[in-house]
Amino acid sequence: MNDPVRVGILYSATGTTSTIGQSQLQGAQLAIDEINESGGLLGRELVAVRYDPASTPARYAALAEQLIVRDGINVIFGCYMSSSRKAVIPIVEKWNRLLFYPTLYEGFEFSGNVIYTGAAPNQNSVQLADYMTSSFGARVYLIGSDYIYPYESNRIMGELVMQHPGSDKLGEHYLPLDATERDYAAIMQDIRARQPDFIFSTVVGDSTASLYRAYADAGFNPQTMPIASLTTSEAEIAQMGADVAAGHFTAAPYFQSIDSPANARCLARLRQRLGDDCRPNLCWEAAYFQMHLFANAFRQAGSDRIGDLLPHLLGSEFDAPQGRIRLDPGNHHTWLYPRVGRANAQGGFTIVRQATRAVSPDPYLVTHSLGDWTASLGALEN
Repeated sequence: MNDPVRVGILYSATGTTSTIGQSQLQGAQLAIDEINESGGLLGRELVAVRYDPASTPARYAALAEQLIVRDGINVIFGCYMSSSRKAVIPIVEKWNRLLFYPTLYEGFEFSGNVIYTGAAPNQNSVQLADYMTSSFGARVYLIGSDYIYPYESNRIMGELVMQHPGSDKLGEHYLPLDATERDYAAIMQDIRARQPDFIFSTVVGDSTASLYRAYADAGFNPQTMPIASLTTSEAEIAQMGADVAAGHFTAAPYFQSIDSPANARCLARLRQRLGDDCRPNLCWEAAYFQMHLFANAFRQAGSDRIGDLLPHLLGSEFDAPQGRIRLDPGNHHTWLYPRVGRANAQGGFTIVRQATRAVSPDPYLVTHSLGDWTASLGALEN
């Protein structure tokens, strides 16, 4: 009898980041269904053991330990905010288990027990800084949620922008994860007085919609002073409304609007299962392809133990919806395709720049310069 292969899933179905958490779960489940429909893992069914961490870092840590100790799980797929990842890493390191993390993050980290499938700063921040400063100017206003990822990402963006002639950092504010539209209204008054060239947002979760609505209520024009983000995706646009989001910019390796056969097939399979009750986005896509990376490595290793899996994971490739991605054997991060998109009236993104090749992950920003990646970007639209 072939017992199922059980993996742990920790994506939030409730709490302030549940919109993205639900989409991550949908990406993981789509991959699991595809794997099982194609014969499973060496004839064994792939089964998810899933808990809801409720967008709370301490709960992520407790449930990760429960998955390992009580449920006997060797591989966990999960986490959205960096605070949740940092809560889980000590657990997987203590028990020598493996975490797949499908979210862009601030970089400057390595754990031998983590596979990082979201963008590192050189795969989104560098490209966004280049696009925004060349298109709008280098006077920036920074707004973020109050935790580690926004602090570090705003620091990186500030350093990148300050390399540009005429640059200035006009303001920097952090608000709670449950900040309301009224909380952001006061910041809009300061923005009106300072008139930056663009606003860089590292606001995450449900309060993203509050920020963009406050911007719209202030009567600002995205054609002259847009919001630029690394985290505002199709899922957040669905929350706030396409009319509120239109004209603002996001840098990400994946947008629904990517015109490729692999993306079209994947989206068709997703909608066949879920109808229109889904909002595919950059975190959905990473949650999807990382499950396939695991499955392919398991088929070669015949085991889900970290020591057996890693030799087959590191250096492996997969035809993801964004393009053919590769796990870097040196730093456990992923070669990805940076893109810049402008939110449109249909609730998606019009891609205005995209990489002509996969960009190697540089989580420590050894090359910390605006100009270094410009040659790898192809202009689609001015």
